[in-house]
Amino acid sequence: MSENATFPGDKLASIEEYEAGYNTFDDGDMVRAATVGEKDIDKTSRVASIKHPKVLSIPKVGDIIIGTVAAVMSSMIAVSIDYINGEPTTSKVECVCGTRNLRIRNVALVNDIVKLKILNHLNGTIHAGISEPELGILLTKCRKCGGKVVSMRDAIKCTECAWIDERKLSTNFGKSDFVKLRE
Repeated sequence: MSENATFPGDKLASIEEYEAGYNTFDDGDMVRAATVGEKDIDKTSRVASIKHPKVLSIPKVGDIIIGTVAAVMSSMIAVSIDYINGEPTTSKVECVCGTRNLRIRNVALVNDIVKLKILNHLNGTIHAGISEPELGILLTKCRKCGGKVVSMRDAIKCTECAWIDERKLSTNFGKSDFVKLRE
């Protein structure tokens, strides 16, 4: 391997000298590699990046992602990213989304399909937000019986058992055209 070869977690530069670029992350002290590849330090723009022969799907700040809720905690949800800006990804990267500022008891449940916006990359973790109207739950089921649900303003109602539950719904909730299918 060449001397520019890097592995995930390798130190590339200090954050005082360079910014984190493509396929890298800022751990609060150093810019580190997020993938295997060739180190690319741009001295004019002061950005450290990794060139990778295969393009990894790590979302950038401002990207809109669609994913599956993997875990629900008291003040955040963990989401496995399936689509970035409408394009499918196979990298299975996860992000976290804070839910503390929302006044909803159940923002999302495990296996819900959600739409989020990437806010930042901090300490090797991808952080997302859900507060905008078009962001939120795109697809979910009843938590009691697993049946089909319909939206009622800010809540959902099961068509089988009539259970009503509060969720952070997207303005696109219930529409099946929220992703592009592969052609």
